[in-house]
Amino acid sequence: MWGEFRPEFAAQIPGAERDPRFWASGISLVAHPRSPHVPPAHMNTRHIQTARAWFGGGADLNPIVPDEADTRAFHARLEQACAPFDPDYYPRFKAWADEYFYLPHRGEHRGVGGIFYDYLEDDLERDFAFTREVGEAFLDVYPRLVARHMDRAWTDAERAYQLERRGRYVEFNLLYDRGTQFGLKTGGNPDAILMSLPPLVAWP
Repeated sequence: MWGEFRPEFAAQIPGAERDPRFWASGISLVAHPRSPHVPPAHMNTRHIQTARAWFGGGADLNPIVPDEADTRAFHARLEQACAPFDPDYYPRFKAWADEYFYLPHRGEHRGVGGIFYDYLEDDLERDFAFTREVGEAFLDVYPRLVARHMDRAWTDAERAYQLERRGRYVEFNLLYDRGTQFGLKTGGNPDAILMSLPPLVAWP
């Protein structure tokens, strides 16, 4: 997408304070499986150009009931993706995800984390290669987690709890998510922007 930032939003975007025009491209993948045992997940990669240009992205896992083996496998694969580029990337971007995917009004994290990064602009060719590797890592590990749990039966009580936990995802995306705000404030298609929300949710 491309266009011009509104003045009140341009001040928040690097480079837009000098020139409100922008160009942006990205991939956003969100999975809200029907089974309460298959963990929901999110992966986003993006490139934005204003008077500056940078890459950002990340991936995080949002299980209804955390599974230690899933959490270890997910984080290990992301750490493996980060390692060839910078040994500091994984601990730094994991900490960023822990801080970002947090609901202060609930005092809890949205899920079990992952990595989150933004404003990689020192070497765009290398930064693109890293961003691509993040996507490849997600495509490697997440289907394995789905396959691990997809044939398990679930109860009505587990389904009800799943719908309640999905509410945390909705609260984060509508209140805090930068991508949602970016899309809505740049005149994007609301239906496309809000596709990240689960189809069915319940609050106690």
